[in-house]
Amino acid sequence: MPELPEVESARATVERAALHRRIAEVDDTDTYECRPHAPGEIRTALLGRSLTGAFRRGKSLWCETSGTGRSRTPGTGRSRTPGPVLGLHLGMSGRILVTGPDGTLTEGGDWLGGRYGQGGEEPDRKAVWDRFTLTFEDGGTLRLFDKRRLGRVRLDPDTSALGPDAETVGAEELAARVRRGRSPLKARLLDQSVVAGVGNLLADETLWQARLSPRRPVDELTDGELERLHEALHTATKAAIAHGGVHTGEVIPFRGAGRHCPRCGTAMERATVGGRTTWWCPAEQT
Repeated sequence: MPELPEVESARATVERAALHRRIAEVDDTDTYECRPHAPGEIRTALLGRSLTGAFRRGKSLWCETSGTGRSRTPGTGRSRTPGPVLGLHLGMSGRILVTGPDGTLTEGGDWLGGRYGQGGEEPDRKAVWDRFTLTFEDGGTLRLFDKRRLGRVRLDPDTSALGPDAETVGAEELAARVRRGRSPLKARLLDQSVVAGVGNLLADETLWQARLSPRRPVDELTDGELERLHEALHTATKAAIAHGGVHTGEVIPFRGAGRHCPRCGTAMERATVGGRTTWWCPAEQT
C-alpha cells in the first residue's frame, strides 16, 4: 500500500493545486469508500467551502476547510470559523487527481508503475474508479482515483492513535518508543502507534541502511544502534519522497529469491516478520 512518501506526494498535490477553490459540487455516493457517512452527508458539509490546507502524519492525509456564509463582524466578509476536516485515505493504490480550470492535471499518490497504480487518466479508465470527487466553482476537480476501492473518505478523522511522523520524529523520542518490550525491530517500526508512516518496503530499506536485523529484539539495541536507526529512517524517508516513492530505495530491487545484497554480494534472506514478507542481508544486518 502507499507508504509515507506516496502519501506525501498526494498531500503536496492538494497543496499545490486544490487549495482556496470554492467547492460547487461533491460526489460522495460511493457508500463503501465514504463509510460511515450516508450519501450526501459529506456533500452537505463541504458545499460552498474551500480547502485551506493539506496535512499529513505518517500515511494519514487530511485537509482543513473554510467557513461559509457571512462573518458576524460587519465588513469582514466570509466567516472565519473553520469548516470540517476532510480525511482522504489512499487505501492500497489510490491517487489524488486535481484538474485546473483549463484541464491541467496534477496528481500524486501510489506509484504509477504498480499493478493498480497506472495513470489516473489511462484510456480505458472507468468512471467508477473515481470514488470521490470535489468539483470546484472554476470547473476543475479533485478526485480520489482508486481502482481497488480500498481508500477512505471521512469527515473529522481521528488521528490521535498515531505516533510521531517518521520523517520528523526526533532521535530521543524514536529510541524511547522503539525500545519498549521485546518485539522484533521491524514489527515495532510497522506499528503506526510507535512511529507513523513506515510500511513494509520503507522498513526493509531503513534497516538495510542501518545494518540492523529486522528480527533483533528491540530491548537489545544499544544507544548507538538506535542513533543509526534514526539516521537511516530519516535518510530513507527523505530520499523516497525526493525520488518518487519507496520503490526507489537502494535495496528494494534486491528483495527477491536469488538476489544479493548490493553492498557485499551476500544472498538476501527472507522471512515473515511482523506479519510481512521481509528481506535482509544476513552478513551485514545483525
